[in-house]
Amino acid sequence: MPRVVLVTGASSGIGAATARRFAEMSRTELVLVARREARLEALAREIGGATVIAADLTAPESPSHIAAFVEERHGRLDVLVNNAGAGWGGRFAEAGWANVARTMDLNFNAQVRLTEALLPLLRRSAPSSIVNVASTAGRVARAGAGAYAASKFALCGWTDALHHEERSHGVHVGLVLPGFVPTEGFPAEEIRHHPIWRWFIGSDRGVAEAIVDCAVHRRAERYSPRYYGLAAVVGAAAPGLVRAVLDRTS
Repeated sequence: MPRVVLVTGASSGIGAATARRFAEMSRTELVLVARREARLEALAREIGGATVIAADLTAPESPSHIAAFVEERHGRLDVLVNNAGAGWGGRFAEAGWANVARTMDLNFNAQVRLTEALLPLLRRSAPSSIVNVASTAGRVARAGAGAYAASKFALCGWTDALHHEERSHGVHVGLVLPGFVPTEGFPAEEIRHHPIWRWFIGSDRGVAEAIVDCAVHRRAERYSPRYYGLAAVVGAAAPGLVRAVLDRTS
């Protein structure tokens, strides 16, 4: 039976790379979700066919619409990749609550709502997997990215809890934490030209490999590049040191 994989944010960047990586695997049917239908259709043709759902994940009706479509078209779901997200920079004193609310709505609330709608199908298809794409910013935050970090911290915490809740139902819940990866939604121009951070840029293909590892091999957590995991370890063991380092680079 084919493995049915749904990838959100599939029109570009990490989502598109993930779709391409899964398409390389035998007996896989892809469901591509994003707002830009033309981009999704082009990607579907490139990878040899896929189900395309053009939807704004923040819209109230989107989760139920997507769940009904997948149920009708495929009748099962083996992997859900919650990848859609964006980051709007700005220090809190200037960007305020509005920036936090907008970021949380897409990066956290939309992921939770879609998972809720698809969870019954994932349970019926078990063993199945959910892979939530967070960020290293979900473990270590820096100035000017507080709203983004807050949304990813929330996603990390919810993922850990959901793993414990769904394990008995055969649904694995994994977490992928990319480092700096230039994408259309996060061009990382300031990082590319930074004298230090420019040496720590990863790739969307590398993140895609980590997503597949979590989904297929049921890994609990993967950083991409892997050495970013050191940031989380140091951040937990020596938060004062991490703050001092980031203060010098902010």
